Amino acid sequence: AEKVLGYDLLSLCLEGPRDALDRTQHCQPAAALGSLFPQVVERCVAAAGYSVGEFAALVFAGALGFAEALYAVKVRAEAMQRASEAVPSGMLSVVGRREANYKFACLEARKHCESLGIENPVCTVSNYLFPDSRVIAGHLQALEFLQENARKYYFKRTKVLPVSGAFHTRLMEPAVEPLAEVLKSIEIQKPLLCVYSNVDGKKYMHSKHIQKLLVKQVVSPVLWEQTMHSVYERKQGTEFPYTYEVGPGNQLGAILKQCNLKAWKQYKHVDALEDEEAAET
Repeated sequence: AEKVLGYDLLSLCLEGPRDALDRTQHCQPAAALGSLFPQVVERCVAAAGYSVGEFAALVFAGALGFAEALYAVKVRAEAMQRASEAVPSGMLSVVGRREANYKFACLEARKHCESLGIENPVCTVSNYLFPDSRVIAGHLQALEFLQENARKYYFKRTKVLPVSGAFHTRLMEPAVEPLAEVLKSIEIQKPLLCVYSNVDGKKYMHSKHIQKLLVKQVVSPVLWEQTMHSVYERKQGTEFPYTYEVGPGNQLGAILKQCNLKAWKQYKHVDALEDEEAAET
């Protein structure tokens, strides 16, 4: 990773500084896939990755080479960072009540931005996490408006995410072309196992499909809740598979618990760094 990126990624992950890691161009490559237990890898039937984690899932499934994927992530991250710096924007995590209407809230937030003189304002659902939880992304003024009027829109909790821009919205359009160009130059294979796309929650079909949707993903909402339904859809009485989350955190496990409690009971978190340390001792 260090050779491809030109900086010491491991040192940055372990020692910081945190604000440097929070910058889009640094935090995205940190999602590189760690090593799992051999028997788990051999028996794996499907993979999915959240946002930039989709690259890790495709590397795991043999569709992308590690170095090529890392380079694509580097280009993606730098292009998204530039797009973020062009417009003051961000992301707001929202947990709503049953009555919450996210589309209506976003519409009113956009109207508020227009009243401030902002042309073509952006405020839209960018991530579907689990029932009653969304991430809304767009102009900072829109997100501030939603926080101030949270009660009106039946939002129980709102939290500004520590990211530098409105990812998975049209504000990321400047990042589309650089990523499309680099993906054209990379050899993409058909995955050896099912990989589910963030864009539509369905399985990738072939290499051109992967190339197209990885680009589209930059400006499309992450349909994670819908993906969880696709992954775990099975006949009643069929056992759920074991699920492993690889990486420094168990947020996807927490989301799975909200989406499908029965599937979550077969869930395990694997931190690649912790596993390596355990192996050494």
